[in-house]
Amino acid sequence: MNEWPRLLLMLALAGLAVTLLGSLAAWLLNEERRVRRNLKRVLRGPPEAMILARGRGRAAGFNFSTGLAAVAWDAGGWMLVYRLDELMGAELIVDGQVLARAYRGEPRRALDQTVEHAARVTLRLIFDDPHYPDFDLDLWLAGDETRRNASSPTEAMQEANRWLARAEVVLRRPQAPRAPADAASSPPQQPDEDEDAPPFHLGDDERLI
Repeated sequence: MNEWPRLLLMLALAGLAVTLLGSLAAWLLNEERRVRRNLKRVLRGPPEAMILARGRGRAAGFNFSTGLAAVAWDAGGWMLVYRLDELMGAELIVDGQVLARAYRGEPRRALDQTVEHAARVTLRLIFDDPHYPDFDLDLWLAGDETRRNASSPTEAMQEANRWLARAEVVLRRPQAPRAPADAASSPPQQPDEDEDAPPFHLGDDERLI
């Protein structure tokens, strides 16, 4: 009979350990934290602005201090890094129609309408790169209303519109002079790797990380 209290104590401790490990794993694997952690590595500092397509693992981030932008998918498992002056424009697309846009050298087309019902709300970022010229973030898709803590098409449009305003600020800045051809052809430097961070994935272009 004296073994029962000890057994119950061991079971309680084991249950507590499993709960703590599960909570730690959930915290580390949280989509937003994973993306933010990976963006911090390639932007050479924390993203000062970040937008996330929740549940789809796609995101974009800006670091104005380092002059870098990055887009990510697979929760940061794959990323593309750009200079901020390579951003050429951004569009808010709702069900295939561009409702607002900002392009370098053009006046911004402001959002003058919102919708309560939409099947798809997308923020598209356009870059000056022939290999990877654009990146789409689906902020709302039909069926998202069934997800936990779901937003709405209107909220998705408002979030995209705020990012258009950020993009416009970047687009107003004068572009930095292009580097000479020999310097531009050298592969970009990668930030120091964290021991605990996942390895970079290299693709057919050194921009792909």
